[in-house]
Amino acid sequence: MGNIPSASADVPGTQIIRRIATLLRLLGARNRQGARLMDLCRDAELERSTVHRILQGLAAEGLVMQDHKSKRYYLGHSVYELGLTAAPTVQLRDIAQPFLLAVAEQTGDTVFISERAGFDGVCLDRKDGGYPIKAFVLEPGRRRPLTVGCGNLSMLSALGDDEVARICMANASRMSEKYPRITPDVLRQRIATTRRQGYAHTDVVETVGVSSVAMCIRDKELRPVAAISVSSVSSRLEGQRVAEAVAFLEHAVREIEARLPQVAGSRFTLR
Repeated sequence: MGNIPSASADVPGTQIIRRIATLLRLLGARNRQGARLMDLCRDAELERSTVHRILQGLAAEGLVMQDHKSKRYYLGHSVYELGLTAAPTVQLRDIAQPFLLAVAEQTGDTVFISERAGFDGVCLDRKDGGYPIKAFVLEPGRRRPLTVGCGNLSMLSALGDDEVARICMANASRMSEKYPRITPDVLRQRIATTRRQGYAHTDVVETVGVSSVAMCIRDKELRPVAAISVSSVSSRLEGQRVAEAVAFLEHAVREIEARLPQVAGSRFTLR
């Protein structure tokens, strides 16, 4: 992949839907601290008046709320209500749990499962192996850009180029602020390598001396929806041990995918 490609043009008549979806995802990624109007305009690459008009419309429907003191925007209560009523739902964490435990026992290392959430990945669960040095690189519930982390990289690399471009564009400001070492060139190389290998293998950006190996989980329509990763001290994830970890992950992925819902439109909960 020579360059991160440009996102394709909007299909006529769907531009406003894409803009709304983009803004809601950006708000979701910043919901803990809130999002400033100027940041939303920059990351969505939209005019201030356009973003303000959309946000006002969403606020009227309860999908967005604004803190009048800080002027920051947050997802509204109606988004939460929609999430609760979306059906059918499957608890991915429960499906994956026995296979996470198996990989943790087989490798002796720490195993994670993360789920895609828009432009981000969210850690759902963690299981610890018997090796005394633990790699606690993520805690359940932690959200990171889909452009950061080994499990997220495995999901990102399984997407089409246009979707990769949209995700990279949406996360650009967070990447430059919090993860400046993961430049666009570095990310391009990692995506290309992951696609070629069929799995992701990277050093953990936040923890020196720790590495991870990951594979993505696909739904019945072959869309990447989650990922399993193994993390350990870097000296334990080299050579033959990488091949062994990949084999264990591959088996777990097949077993989990076989148990995912076959009903069109099914989605997962984070519980």
